[in-house]
Amino acid sequence: MAEHGVDDYGFAKRKAAERLGVGEHAVLPKNSEVEAALVEYQRLFAAESHASSLESQRTAALEAMRILAPFDPRLVGAVLSGTATAHQEVLLHVFSDSAEAVSLLLLDAGIPYRVGARRVKLNAERVEQYPSVAFTVNDFEVEATVFPRDGIRQAPLSPTDGKPMRRMGTVDLEVLLATGS
Repeated sequence: MAEHGVDDYGFAKRKAAERLGVGEHAVLPKNSEVEAALVEYQRLFAAESHASSLESQRTAALEAMRILAPFDPRLVGAVLSGTATAHQEVLLHVFSDSAEAVSLLLLDAGIPYRVGARRVKLNAERVEQYPSVAFTVNDFEVEATVFPRDGIRQAPLSPTDGKPMRRMGTVDLEVLLATGS
């Protein structure tokens, strides 16, 4: 995951199992265990470059969040948790009852973007697909998933630990960057 920019836990575990020659029915580690190993790897083998890359990604996230300010953006995922590799995209959640409004804001700002979709797990039984827009800020790919306005009240479940995703607003991200945490 660290060396090739893979961000899909299931794919990474299957690929590792294949390389190790263990069967497809082998007991594989939990996503949270993989994330802990990734953190340890980054600490041991890439501390300086990882810190610099993460700061650049978070700065790009902040810039994207300022652009998307009317939609109450929240940073989520590996850039927030600090486990992002240099290859990973910045993930944001934005809130609007009209996905087209987000696209129009980017269009009006002259920012090229692509429309897509992202599947998110809302609870143990419910997975839904939401529209997204992808664009580039400071050479980093940013994907903003567009939730309805009331989606701000309940975060989807994290693929890492199955708990509600941690979300961070613009002000808290500014503080995080200022303190160098």
